[in-house]
Amino acid sequence: MFLGKDMMGNPVITVSDGRSIGKVNDIYLTTNLQSVVGIYLGSKGGLFSSRSSFLVKSEDIVTLGEDAVLVKHDEVIQEEKDIPDLEETWLRRDELQGRTVDSPGGTKIGKVDDVIIDKEGKVLGFSLSQVYVSGPIADNHSVAIHTVQDVGHEDGVMTIDLEQAEQQELSVA
Repeated sequence: MFLGKDMMGNPVITVSDGRSIGKVNDIYLTTNLQSVVGIYLGSKGGLFSSRSSFLVKSEDIVTLGEDAVLVKHDEVIQEEKDIPDLEETWLRRDELQGRTVDSPGGTKIGKVDDVIIDKEGKVLGFSLSQVYVSGPIADNHSVAIHTVQDVGHEDGVMTIDLEQAEQQELSVA
């Protein structure tokens, strides 16, 4: 397992011919925050042309790694505008950072620092910054995905089951 930020700046390499086709600028998650659905390569454009943002969908990714991302071939790069309902179904990792985490009773737990993922792109949980509670959550600086009750799209606050979160063994500390 590793943090999403561990992938930032890593090369995106094709397995078909070993060429580097870009660098990871961010990752896209499903809106329910269960898995990685793509990687963001950045945007291009200039003064006289519109900016285009580029990505690779997860089905074209062979391996997500801490040192590189391997993709099938160089034709997997797509423009954001060509993905239907992207804004409603995908969430960039940078939009998640800083999201407040609390309990159903309103106890402030901390803020999302990053996403914890495995090599298959499954979200395991979230690392926390500014932890406001003591105990296992403060020791681990993380909460497991199965403790999340509300991801916080409407109010910007992620709600977790505090009791479950205190019993987890996920740790990034």
